[in-house]
Amino acid sequence: MNDQDEVLATALAWARQGRNVALATVVATFGSSPRPVGARLAVDAEGRFAGSVSSGCVEGEILATAEEVIVKGRPCLREFGASNEKVWSVALTCGGTIRIFVERLAQIDELQDLLDQARSGREAATLLALDNGRRRPLDATLADWDEPSRRIALAAARAGEPALIETPRGAFFLEFWRPPLRLLVVGAVHIAQSLAPIATLAGYDVTVIDPRAAFADPQRFPGTRLARAWPEEVLAASPPDARTALVALSHEARIDDPALRAALNSPAFYVGALGSRASAEKRRARLRAQGVAEAALARLRGPVGLAIGAGSPAEIAIAIAAEMTVALRLAPPALLEAAAE
Repeated sequence: MNDQDEVLATALAWARQGRNVALATVVATFGSSPRPVGARLAVDAEGRFAGSVSSGCVEGEILATAEEVIVKGRPCLREFGASNEKVWSVALTCGGTIRIFVERLAQIDELQDLLDQARSGREAATLLALDNGRRRPLDATLADWDEPSRRIALAAARAGEPALIETPRGAFFLEFWRPPLRLLVVGAVHIAQSLAPIATLAGYDVTVIDPRAAFADPQRFPGTRLARAWPEEVLAASPPDARTALVALSHEARIDDPALRAALNSPAFYVGALGSRASAEKRRARLRAQGVAEAALARLRGPVGLAIGAGSPAEIAIAIAAEMTVALRLAPPALLEAAAE
């Protein structure tokens, strides 16, 4: 579960305990921003909070706003940036502008259902009305809207990212509720022991796959899901999708190659394999002989990880996690690798 969903889950847990809770969400950014659209911060009536909507420069202002929202029950849209002298006095140093919507947490059951559906693999989209804080499913909302408003919302939805949209019906925040990112680690080796917790912290649902019982030992991977099976069996039962990354670390062709073959022929957004440049070429030759197309082979990252001079297993895990993040969020990893060289 990503940090945004974790914050919401915490807020819902507080509300079920009988606490009054406000939820702050970054609904728009302009220029540089310390947190992305969709970042959340939850605050209870006693001032306890979880999450963040900036690097710390506006949290104090948001905590004060949240206290007021909890008392009055009315949502509030705040804007922080260069034109806001008060905010600059508390050092919004990124130079951009952010808009943060603060609401008293309501629709507890509906929000819990959205989180539960996403965890079970079902996607959803909602529109949050910024005038009253009411969330409704996107499809149900559009059915009631006029054509100009519907066109604006559909164009934003096709982009597939959370966004603040201005329509003749008012301002709305488009939210997407998606299954967690998945990381399949093939080979329960030393690097995997570092990579699994790093990826978990980054919001991935991690599974470490290894048919060797001595390697796939729960004591070596506390808190991590282990699949003591051949990778091709695991991937056949749960094929990689566009929110899946796969990293092959076992250094044994009989274990790595079937997993890589399946992942390269899937929509997985990242596929990497451990090894030197020489072993990477031999691996590509094997996969080519097994019928993997050149276009698919071009997606294989090997040697795996960004070129940051990593040496220890933990450093290599960091390099892999960084390269996965680039593949997911930014530019093709080759661009950064070329820059590093």
